[in-house]
Amino acid sequence: MPIEKIIVLEDDLIVRRNLEQMLRQQRYDVSTADTIAAARELLAKDTFDLLFLDLRLPDGEGTDLLRELQADPEKPLVVMVTGFGSVESAVDCMRNGAFDYMLKPFSSDQLLVTLRKAENFNQLLKVNAYFSNAEEDESGNELQGASPAMENLRQLIRKVARTQATVLITGESGTGKELVARALYRQSPRNNAPFIKVNCAAIPENLIESEFFGHEKGAFTGAMTKREGRFELAHSGTILLDEISEISPQVQVKLLRVLQERELERVGGNRTIKVDVRVLATTNRRLEESVERNEFRQDLFFRLNVVPIHVAPLRDHKEDIAFLTRQFMPRFARKHGVRVRGISDHCLAALQAHSWPGNVRELQNAIERAVILCGDAGLLEAEHLGFTASPAPPPLAPAPSGLAPVPPPPAVASEGQPLSLADLEKNHILSVMQKASNRTQAAKILGISIRTLRNKLNEYGLKSKSDDTDPDPAEPEN
Repeated sequence: MPIEKIIVLEDDLIVRRNLEQMLRQQRYDVSTADTIAAARELLAKDTFDLLFLDLRLPDGEGTDLLRELQADPEKPLVVMVTGFGSVESAVDCMRNGAFDYMLKPFSSDQLLVTLRKAENFNQLLKVNAYFSNAEEDESGNELQGASPAMENLRQLIRKVARTQATVLITGESGTGKELVARALYRQSPRNNAPFIKVNCAAIPENLIESEFFGHEKGAFTGAMTKREGRFELAHSGTILLDEISEISPQVQVKLLRVLQERELERVGGNRTIKVDVRVLATTNRRLEESVERNEFRQDLFFRLNVVPIHVAPLRDHKEDIAFLTRQFMPRFARKHGVRVRGISDHCLAALQAHSWPGNVRELQNAIERAVILCGDAGLLEAEHLGFTASPAPPPLAPAPSGLAPVPPPPAVASEGQPLSLADLEKNHILSVMQKASNRTQAAKILGISIRTLRNKLNEYGLKSKSDDTDPDPAEPEN
């Protein structure tokens, strides 16, 4: 995390100017003060990253200001500077919150070492604060499965992880795209550096630019302090852009610059900040189609799609269902304090028969529900899964007016998907035909003419024997 703004609080003019000159040569923004009162005014007006604080000053002791700063949540790192150092003085300063302690005179090399230590420590503090506020992930962090598809995926991850390539991870919701990203991070050379995640779909559009790139104090209403963005937090590490398809065209332009130039500017700022990050992105959409609809920039798509990794849906590797189920059961049993002794064959068959539109996440939720509901028996049964049972088909109704037997309408479409409007109409007409004694009564109930009803039945392949000889009814079409 770069140190940008520094205060030099030193009453000796020569030392103050020399230190200021050395810092400016390193391209830092430097403000100077010769009294504690002047330093307080600077701190009240702006946010600073580092303070070089002389131990003895005309209007007080530097340690007094050091103690005062500890109550400030946005306090700078403090390096104590003195020409009268002692072990006792150094220990006292460090106990009161000083970051480092330097003896005058010091060389430029000593100064550079202190600055690098401060930058590394500053990033550590920011990343720690980020993870402290992040939601705990309870979904597990291992990519599991014993099928050939999962083994091929793990082999691909091992090949790609050791490179610095940008990776676009695609797949349906619930397939485990974030787990793939975490596996890439853990097996990469950057695994000791930060791993920062940005959920692009969960951040309001007016805030996502600030989340990505940070903002300066006063950049917009409510920006009371400077804030580093996620790319700065991920410096030297890896950033995961989850659901990248959800970002606006304006942010896409700025993101493209970061990917191309590895530099950014905070919202409301004009300072160019260099970042060294590896970018991983996920999406459950077909970005090629979004590009064709001009919803996603083609050049950004090419930058992200250096190495594509597709995560197959669970229905394409159903042989993993039993394996995953036995991995999830003990985890949720421990979580909820339930004793589980096994799973019935009928339950396993129900799991295999399900279409899993929600993929592994849906399977995980179903097993958690079953573990909770299995009770004292400790055996997972099909009824514990929460799947909607298909009702037994009613007997066929008598065929009205010579019509072939009318099959009962299905309750839901196959694969558990919602019915189309045409299927809903068909189901309703067939349901009325079952209850009506003849076509005339059915047409009356439906509020349509007999001709319209006959045409609909013909469309459904339920043509009456008399349809070829009966004259057209006189009723007008509805």
